[in-house]
Amino acid sequence: MRVALRVGWMHTAALGGLVALGACSGGGGGGIASTPAPAPAQIPAPTPTPTPAPTPTPTPTPVPSPTPTPTPVPTTNYDTTEYRATVGAVSMNALVAYKNGATGSGIKVGVIDSGIDVQSAEFGDCSGGLGVGTCRILASSSDPGGNGSVDDVGGHGTAVAFTIAGRRNAAGTQGVAFNSQLVVERADQPGSCNGTDTSTCKFSDTAIAQGLDRARQAGARVVNISLGGDSASSALASAIDRATAAGVIVVIAAGNDGSANPDAFTSAATNAAISRGLVIIAGSVNSSDTISSFSNRAGSSAAVYLAAVGEGVRAPDANNTAYIWSGTSFSAPQITGAIALLAQAFPNLTGKQIVDLLYATARDAGDAGVDPIYGRGVLDLTRAFQPVGTMSVAGTSAVISPTINGTLSGPMGDASQGALGMAALDSFGRAYATTITNSFQRQSLSRNLPALMATRDRSFSIGGDQVRVAVSLVPTVDSVRIERLGITSRDAGVARMLATTVSGRLGSKAQFAFGASQTGNVLTAQLAGRDDPAFLIARDPLSNAGFDTDVGGSAAVRQMIGPWGLTVASEVGDVLSQRAGDAAALQARWLRFGYDRSTVAVDRRFGGLNASVGVTRLSEDNTVLGARFSAGLGAARASSLFADLGLRWDLGLGLSVGGSLRQGWTNVRLREGIQGAGLLRTNAWAADIGKDGLFGSDSIGLRIAQPLRVARGGIGLTLPQGWDYDTLSVTSWSSQRINLAPVGREIDYELRYHWRFADGDVSSNLFLRRQPGNIAAMPSDLGGAVRLSWGF
Repeated sequence: MRVALRVGWMHTAALGGLVALGACSGGGGGGIASTPAPAPAQIPAPTPTPTPAPTPTPTPTPVPSPTPTPTPVPTTNYDTTEYRATVGAVSMNALVAYKNGATGSGIKVGVIDSGIDVQSAEFGDCSGGLGVGTCRILASSSDPGGNGSVDDVGGHGTAVAFTIAGRRNAAGTQGVAFNSQLVVERADQPGSCNGTDTSTCKFSDTAIAQGLDRARQAGARVVNISLGGDSASSALASAIDRATAAGVIVVIAAGNDGSANPDAFTSAATNAAISRGLVIIAGSVNSSDTISSFSNRAGSSAAVYLAAVGEGVRAPDANNTAYIWSGTSFSAPQITGAIALLAQAFPNLTGKQIVDLLYATARDAGDAGVDPIYGRGVLDLTRAFQPVGTMSVAGTSAVISPTINGTLSGPMGDASQGALGMAALDSFGRAYATTITNSFQRQSLSRNLPALMATRDRSFSIGGDQVRVAVSLVPTVDSVRIERLGITSRDAGVARMLATTVSGRLGSKAQFAFGASQTGNVLTAQLAGRDDPAFLIARDPLSNAGFDTDVGGSAAVRQMIGPWGLTVASEVGDVLSQRAGDAAALQARWLRFGYDRSTVAVDRRFGGLNASVGVTRLSEDNTVLGARFSAGLGAARASSLFADLGLRWDLGLGLSVGGSLRQGWTNVRLREGIQGAGLLRTNAWAADIGKDGLFGSDSIGLRIAQPLRVARGGIGLTLPQGWDYDTLSVTSWSSQRINLAPVGREIDYELRYHWRFADGDVSSNLFLRRQPGNIAAMPSDLGGAVRLSWGF
């Protein structure tokens, strides 16, 4: 079998016209004779108008765009007039590769064609011999066609090789991978290339097979075959099989008949047993990503078909004269050059990974997805050089997100981060320098007021001196749910009864309580008989966690020892962490993570002064004071210790003052991926003054409070900074820190007034929150509420 060159049109600068060239022949033999090519121009063809790189669809989102490591970023300006005149490089945006240090250096590329112009300076100075000095035509190049030399006669092979590896010299155009090395396999039948008409060149499949074997043996990462004809013989199919088994990528031109399917010569690409996913069929598009009229379409080979610019490609012939070439013969070397760039930039990638990467990052053209015209789409190095799939911290399996890696809680407020940079790997194992500085979201501010102002709740209690049960119910559409019991000003005097689910006495000196949706600290206060006033916003820091939780259950036991009261309490529940994304999607708004808390407190009365001191231990399974961090940041968990002090002084005549103080220490531990730890210091306080019986059955009070806030501290991390592709290991680490101490400090001011009448009561509250959520830039929150309740 013989195959002919796959060339569609050739335009010469001298005539400014088009000369039709013969398509490749059918089976068995020679090519169809074509009209002789006109004498080439002796001056360079005009430089094409630069074409801007098309915008990838969809536009990748990582911010900032990571840079491959460890290749240093060069300072050379690659965005030159020469580059802009190179239509294929501009279309694929090879500039992104050059800026990241990839030029094809050190990558061997096989070219099976009509040879190469050995005398051309486009491939280095080869006067001292192939592969000597600056000559990028390697000595392993050979002539399986039997011509006695790799020196090109027809010109097609030189043009294809230039499209891949032509030098960059600030003149005319350049090759895509201009520093790559060439393993040239001249496979044309002796005498078939007449030097004036490339369509006369003929190639036997035996010579092509030998050339493919030799390129493989010479270490080529990719082999370009810009030829066409009948289906490959068994000898050529076997050579393709051997090449792909060795991990070599083979790029074959689709053909120039404008047919619905690629040329029969490409059939090996769809034979999975032979191709192993390493054979790409190259179709042609113009600089606007429109399929070329001459290009065979993807058809039944859509899954292995990739398009690149094959129109208006400027390259020299065998006499070093510039021509404008068009055909799938010139879309194939665009893809081949791109493969060389990727192979240098990411030496860890296998041939199969490179092919999969090109398919996955191709620009969609035509119908969405893989289609019978464009196949996988159009070659796009912008997307190919960006991270693909999930990113993981280098040296670990811990996944990081390009958008959100943590959700900070209220106590951390507006804590800002310095540079948090690391080496990370994408799903192809490629290393990137990335930063996670801006990947922390803040929990939305708690909206306590609507829940606390619910007016349809019903509360009742039943029991005697030994045991008492209290329940608060809120009707819903088709059921009734148990709600957290609120302490109103009316309830304060009998708090030990109404604020628990079940409470009772064990003899004369012991008490117990079990609560649903009540904290252990609240039970502790209730058993101690503390008559705490009720505020909606400026809440007692000892009665809540300081961040969003859903208490499951709690229990407490109190024992009198002389004048002292000793209380032990415990509770379990869930920390509520806001999901990333639209907070309006309330049905799936919260993520839940378990916690448990235990408290030991001692209290005593000194005349009108009621004092209590306690120690609380909080253990969080997957959160840190309500904040959540991704596995990529160690999936931190925390253990906290709080020292609590509460005082209330009855001054007589219904006048009282009170206050509470909490000081905390939180140890942070990382459980996955990276190493690190941290210590946080927190505090919270409240002070109030109140008067009962101001005008009769009423009371008034004023409170100032600071909710729980991280005073100082953060999480120290050990993050990877370099990656070695040879050993596939981290080369260096650095200590960095997630700051969790905010600049803002929330201070709450609240004035309350309560009046009882015959069967009900009225409560009113005015409040001001400065820097709510511990966010300095947050405007003050001013509000008020009035609540009317009555019994029946």
